[in-house]
Amino acid sequence: MNERPAERLRAALDGLLDGLPPSQAASAVERLIATYRGATPTDAPILRDRADVAAYAAYRMPATFEAVRRALAAFADAVPGWAPAGHTDVGGGTGAATWAVGATWAGTRPVTVLDWAEPALALGREIAAAHPTLRETRWRRERIGAGLTLGAVDLVTVSYVLNELSTADRAALIDAAATAARAVLIVEAGTPDGHARVIEARNRLIDAGFRIAAPCPHSAGCPLVPGADWCHFSARVSRSSLHRQVKGGSLPYEDEKFSYVAATRLPAAAAPARIVRRPQLRKGQVLLDLCEADERLHRATVTKRHGDQYKAARDADWGDPWPPAAPDPMG
Repeated sequence: MNERPAERLRAALDGLLDGLPPSQAASAVERLIATYRGATPTDAPILRDRADVAAYAAYRMPATFEAVRRALAAFADAVPGWAPAGHTDVGGGTGAATWAVGATWAGTRPVTVLDWAEPALALGREIAAAHPTLRETRWRRERIGAGLTLGAVDLVTVSYVLNELSTADRAALIDAAATAARAVLIVEAGTPDGHARVIEARNRLIDAGFRIAAPCPHSAGCPLVPGADWCHFSARVSRSSLHRQVKGGSLPYEDEKFSYVAATRLPAAAAPARIVRRPQLRKGQVLLDLCEADERLHRATVTKRHGDQYKAARDADWGDPWPPAAPDPMG
């Protein structure tokens, strides 16, 4: 892992809003949040100009980075010992996912960021100059959707992009990623609509011959009833002074809710079960809502009588595998 990647990203973002009126930055952020959380495809670049891109990078880039990094960590646990030799970030904007990949696997690799918003690519290139392994990244303007062709690559990431696309363009993008990559990561907002888009992509990847590495403990149908519940997780994001400048808030952090699926053609050891809700601590017991390998949802009650498992349950977090892996006796 690279040292202090989140801090390095924040340092690269410092000064981004110099000269931009705070009211303009705040207004751009509010509009972008509404667009990203919406259900209607935009059929046009969301990031329209430098003000949009600066506001997006200041507010959204750290949150996207943390969500993608957490999803990649779960994927890396399922394919230990593997690292992508190349990475394509589709709809990558200012490149948050490329930073997350660099934080997950050490070393350099060819990286290409594709996006249809030239201002986002320009700023992404500028920010990446602060990252030693991203300085040679290719930033390419490309329409995302039907007609997209990707070169063969180990890893394709698609983060917070599917909501911008029509149903046909989403299908074309997932098919292109499945044809090109050995591993595909899809991340969307942790909303019912975001989860539905992830499930749509998940099904399409399975049909293309991929197996699910995370978060699901199986590659069968999702046990959640559409419209009744949705699968999502949380990543904690520290609020910097730059973040407070564009969004405000009194707490020193916020929680980014996200849905994701990581699929691969590689051998993968999916989690035996996944904690899909925040663990509930009670006196002498912990309640864990689990998605299990037999395609069911189950609430497990772990009590003091369970010994070490009780201690592990008290330390467990939303999104963690369960039960936790046994510690390596060799250290």
